[in-house]
Amino acid sequence: MRARAAERSFDSVNTFLVEQFWPGITEESFRLAAERVRAQADGMTGIRCLHSTLVPDDEAAFWVFSAASQELVAEAYRRADVPYERILAALEA
Repeated sequence: MRARAAERSFDSVNTFLVEQFWPGITEESFRLAAERVRAQADGMTGIRCLHSTLVPDDEAAFWVFSAASQELVAEAYRRADVPYERILAALEA
């Protein structure tokens, strides 16, 4: 099973992880940002927010998207006016 996962190419990956390090983040600010990002993604073709996670003790949020490109994810964040640290290609098991 692990050999198959190792054989997957990042060229074919359409999953992206977004990292946000957000000093002072609250559950409410996270919820509002999530609504804005999801609203933007829902209005775009080729992108879908799969889930988001808040880690309050680390003041960090992580988002997972299915998207045709990393640029689409960045555009959704730009339109939502939500900052992020980086967008990474990711594999889910």
